[in-house]
Amino acid sequence: MTNSSWDDFKREVFGARTETIEGVEVRVPADVPFGFEQRLAELTDSAEQEDVEELVAVLFGPDTFDQLTEAGVGQIGMLTILTWGMARASGNAITFQQAYEAITSGDLGKAFPQTPQNRAERRGQSKSTGGRSKPTSRASTGSARRTSRA
Repeated sequence: MTNSSWDDFKREVFGARTETIEGVEVRVPADVPFGFEQRLAELTDSAEQEDVEELVAVLFGPDTFDQLTEAGVGQIGMLTILTWGMARASGNAITFQQAYEAITSGDLGKAFPQTPQNRAERRGQSKSTGGRSKPTSRASTGSARRTSRA
């Protein structure tokens, strides 16, 4: 099917899925916005409401934080939703329960399992060092070397 616009293409390729959270319809992130990971790293240790609000706005849209707080979502709930959204945007189809467990256990690695589709591997980088991956073995592409006997 030929897409006539970017929006048609995006819906077909990425989907236009939404999720209802506390009566608020939010779009399920299908990709990580540019600059999001850097901003997240800068705000990781922050407990300021404005910082969480900023991350929610970038990931879900500008009015989502206010709508969710008005619907009664508290701090743990918002962090669970944010973690769920970040994992979904990264290609990890986790549940809200898994996101909650990652938040309450302090092990965010649970929300971002190491799969063949993780971001480092898609870029050809090593998971452990962030550098370029190296092959584990080299297959022979030539014939065996012949030595002459005299």
